[in-house]
Amino acid sequence: MKELKKYQEEAIDKLLVLSEMYIKDGKGGTLVLQAPTGSGKTFMMSIFMQEFAKEYKEDICFLWLSIGKGELHKQSYKSVKREIDEKIDCTLMENDFFGGREYIEQNEAVFVNWEKIRAKDKETGDFKNTLMKDNEKYNFPSVLQKTHELGRKVILIIDESHAGSTTERAKEIRDEFIRANLTIEMSATPVLEDRDAFVKVEPNDVILEGMIKKEIIINNDVKKIADDEMSSQKLVLESAYRKREALAKRYKEKGINVNPLVLVQIPNADAGNLKKEAVMKFLSEKGVTRENGKLGIYLDGDTVDKNSDELLPLDGKMEYLIFKMAIDTGWDCPRAQILIRFREINSITFEIQTVGRILRMPEAKHYDDEELNRAFVYTNIQSIAIKKEIYNPNIIKTLISRRIPSYKPTPLKSYYKNRIDFGDITSSFYDVFDREFCHYFNIRYVDDSHLPDQIADNVQKIKDKGVITEYFGEDGIPSDVVIEAKEIDEKKEFDASQSLISCPYSEEDLQILFENVIKNNLNGFAPKRSIPTVKQAIYKCLGKYLRLKAAKNGIMYIQNMIVANEEIFGELLNVATLNYKQVHNHEVEQRSDKEINEKWEIPAEKNYNSETNAELKSKLSLHQPLYMELKNDKINSLEEKFIKYLDKHDESVEWFWKNGSEHMKTNFGIEKADGSTFQPDFIILFKDGRIGIFDTKAEGYNEDDNKEKSQALQQYITDEIRSKGKKLVGGLVIYESGKFLYFDRNVYEKYSDNKRNWKEFDELF
Repeated sequence: MKELKKYQEEAIDKLLVLSEMYIKDGKGGTLVLQAPTGSGKTFMMSIFMQEFAKEYKEDICFLWLSIGKGELHKQSYKSVKREIDEKIDCTLMENDFFGGREYIEQNEAVFVNWEKIRAKDKETGDFKNTLMKDNEKYNFPSVLQKTHELGRKVILIIDESHAGSTTERAKEIRDEFIRANLTIEMSATPVLEDRDAFVKVEPNDVILEGMIKKEIIINNDVKKIADDEMSSQKLVLESAYRKREALAKRYKEKGINVNPLVLVQIPNADAGNLKKEAVMKFLSEKGVTRENGKLGIYLDGDTVDKNSDELLPLDGKMEYLIFKMAIDTGWDCPRAQILIRFREINSITFEIQTVGRILRMPEAKHYDDEELNRAFVYTNIQSIAIKKEIYNPNIIKTLISRRIPSYKPTPLKSYYKNRIDFGDITSSFYDVFDREFCHYFNIRYVDDSHLPDQIADNVQKIKDKGVITEYFGEDGIPSDVVIEAKEIDEKKEFDASQSLISCPYSEEDLQILFENVIKNNLNGFAPKRSIPTVKQAIYKCLGKYLRLKAAKNGIMYIQNMIVANEEIFGELLNVATLNYKQVHNHEVEQRSDKEINEKWEIPAEKNYNSETNAELKSKLSLHQPLYMELKNDKINSLEEKFIKYLDKHDESVEWFWKNGSEHMKTNFGIEKADGSTFQPDFIILFKDGRIGIFDTKAEGYNEDDNKEKSQALQQYITDEIRSKGKKLVGGLVIYESGKFLYFDRNVYEKYSDNKRNWKEFDELF
């Protein structure tokens, strides 16, 4: 079984909690798993089914409904069966329910094709499928009825739910025949109306795990071959062909056994047939045909086996696949990297889903060649509709900026860190919690090599802060609360404090409550990885300063103290985990892989997103046009002012380059004293050959950060001058009293402390 990614683990945990809650209330609730294409929805749901069958004590079964034409349910069946253990028995409805089956077994998962059970005869109104007909002895509705009569609860899973789960026919089948005790819908673009709860996987989390590509580039390099005689159709096809060849070459050079696939989406209706012939003619001239296995067709009348050896393997022979709308849901081929789209496509949801087909990374990881971490779209559609809330807008990049032709190589030493962050709290938290505990209660801190004294004083100090130290171990349960029906729509909360009865906590209940106090104050750290460590930190701390031992019943006593004083210890944990983030970040940096590029070059081109970047006119920018990042829909005012200032000094400045803020190898990086890296804002080539490296900072802004960056930059410049004789200058830049000033000393001093050591930038010209 594949290893769970962090975001998958968190989504499954949420689904387990919500599912148990909603299935117990008996109202047939509907949950939604919203996750980007490529995030592994089927895999997540497989593990959910497996874990729910283990943890949920009642009699359950699963019905997996795949929406969409073709054999999508069989693909889901194979995928789930491959990942799941023997706890769940997977079956196909058409194979196992003809004739002899009366009901669905406990912990069985039945996979059903939506199109096959929904179809009705237009004249009679009867279902077409034999398994749905009333006159059959064992029709599927009767199987479901018998399953319910046995007391077995049915969990309905609807895959690609956006594609039709809200239609009248869908509601009829779901409400009259299936009558699920719980429904879970899966989609990248779900319908959220009339749903009880939803679990959302953020696209950025999927990208950071290397599951999907970092960027989508639209019409990359088309300008290089465009001319007055080439049609937009030919331009799109030729550009995509060249890109596929270039990518295939890169994979081969890197020793990666991947053959990139091009998806060619043609319009529906008659126009699609004409486009199909034109595409096939173009590809035939390039040596790509159905006969040699390099071309596949997936249209209404022509289908290709999506599990074939030519298509599915990463090194499959097929290079191009022509398709219409039928491929928009539930289709998976991770080596698909280029999409060609032609006009006359109107459905926004279809567009989003189709773009999702090229987002997957072939091997579920990013490569050290950024070009292989991108997907490419070639289209003659003037307007591309991608909803922001579905895919991170930074990933869709339609703007391109290139180096000016007169550029001459200026190699520099650049640092890059591949961060390895599992989001977990480690044992280094012990000391952080100790210190926060002592600070909060005004107790004298001692390290682990010394034993604290005055334990009685320490106990008194926590009592003075309001901590209840007596062991209660009792819960308050509302009893006989009467609510009039007319009040239900008028009030959201009801006061049951007057009808509480006391009863003891079980060990399990106390443990859950204790862990919830921790879970609610983790400030973004991964619960499963972090809770055990935080528990040990609490046990060690209270054992040290209060002499509360975890042995025998001591654990329950400590847990009871935390639960009984949730507000106090919740605040303490919140502060401790927040302050721990700095320690955690340092640990992440230490276990991250550092890469040094001794001959880093400013990239020849860079792509930008029109939603998150804006063009800024500049004659000296090395990249033209110059695109600047927007924050709150505005360009950074200090950076904009600095660029306009540089543009006025073309007699001294050859060009400048604005460094990117993204954590990418193509950007220029400098190593700080703690081993982490930062990316200075500007590289400037002066006409006398000096290279300037500058970072613009507002005076007074995070001076600790300014100090680290300033001293790292000066150390970098000193080392490069000594070892290589580089002509480097640089430093932090601020704007004060109508002038730009920079700081180039080894020991940082903020401007307000020593103005004389900040030099006027004009002196560099």
